[in-house]
Amino acid sequence: MSVLQSISPERPVAKPSAASNFHVAFVVAWFFCLLFYFTQYAVRSAPSVMVPELTAAFGLTTLGVSSLLGLYYYTYSTFAIVAGASLDRWGAKYTIPVGVFFLAIGIVMFGLGVTWMANVGRLLQGAGAAFAFVGAVYLATHGFPARYLATAIGFTQCVGMMGGSAGQFAVAPLLTHHVITWQQFWIFSGIFTLVVCVALFAATPRQDPSEHASSSIWRMFDPYKTVLSNPQSYLCGLSAGLLFLPTTVGDMIWGVSFLRQGWHIDYAEAVNRASMVPLGWVIGAPLLGYISDHMGRRKPVLFAGMALMLVATAAILYLPANTFPPYLLGLMLGIGSGAAMIPYSMIKEVNPDNVKGSATGAINFIVFVMSAFAAPGFGWVLQKLEAGGPLTTDVFAKGGSIGIAAIVISAVLALFLRETGVGHPAKPAK
Repeated sequence: MSVLQSISPERPVAKPSAASNFHVAFVVAWFFCLLFYFTQYAVRSAPSVMVPELTAAFGLTTLGVSSLLGLYYYTYSTFAIVAGASLDRWGAKYTIPVGVFFLAIGIVMFGLGVTWMANVGRLLQGAGAAFAFVGAVYLATHGFPARYLATAIGFTQCVGMMGGSAGQFAVAPLLTHHVITWQQFWIFSGIFTLVVCVALFAATPRQDPSEHASSSIWRMFDPYKTVLSNPQSYLCGLSAGLLFLPTTVGDMIWGVSFLRQGWHIDYAEAVNRASMVPLGWVIGAPLLGYISDHMGRRKPVLFAGMALMLVATAAILYLPANTFPPYLLGLMLGIGSGAAMIPYSMIKEVNPDNVKGSATGAINFIVFVMSAFAAPGFGWVLQKLEAGGPLTTDVFAKGGSIGIAAIVISAVLALFLRETGVGHPAKPAK
């Protein structure tokens, strides 16, 4: 018997909302899930402003730091599959808080300053964080009318990137001015995450057991057969995953180092400039989602975001440091990167309604498997290019060509995506 089947019939359960109506209970739960998503992005990006401290504490090389931080993406990608299947099988009431709890424990372990605990903690962070975006999209799907879905998903990513930005610009001054140590940052963040866990559990409504499969637990991954037998699912995942790389690896791991060692900018200014990329997501993700919903088209907005990313990335890597105003290029890159969320709407629209959680889990898996391999891979490339010397502008420019290639390949793959916007006459009927 599943968890939801054991709910007493006297207890109220939430019914799924009609396509044209809001479901307030799920919207409230979605709000608390946004706090979860904010926190996981903050702890994902915060290590970029404490690379020297981590290097000293754990005795790591350039490749070692990248590998340690990249552990996050291995479990994030794997548990994205588990999160999607769990939501389709049991709903949100118990599934999402479990993810928050894993994240909280992982955050605390990372801050204890012991190498093996840091490794395990980073793995737990990724495992728990995998439930954040998948859970938020699941709750948004149940709480918002279909016509606002891309906007809600864009706003969700907006809040996540606010966390990513805060993990850089808010954390760096705390460390620089010795308000807290890097270990205390992780301990306090873990405690806050536990509070979010309790609040989210209390706010999330119970669901009607009829919404979920009554088959055995071993068949909870069956929805993935539907998602992964659809070639469009792979195109969505690969296109989005390539667009994420300039942010997840380029900025959130190496952005500050590039600005400090490549452009020779002081620490505080480097942090402020690097934080412009996730701040750009705060603007771009909901804005591009809204434009896509308003137009009723997905692909034109997706290609526009790619073009903006390409221009900004090329300018950052290959033009002199003071060619543009200090914060403009990072902001442009972040705004354009918001287009990476459009395939998240598309994968749900090219698959049946009863596999929405698994569809989001599948695209998250593909996206962050790519980040998991790219993080140490990019660190290895930089280490080879530096050849025992410093990380110069030339080294970063050569290594950064990987990001340029990722955007171009993503655009080629997107040519084969089916247009799913409601304004497109060829959109298949549900």
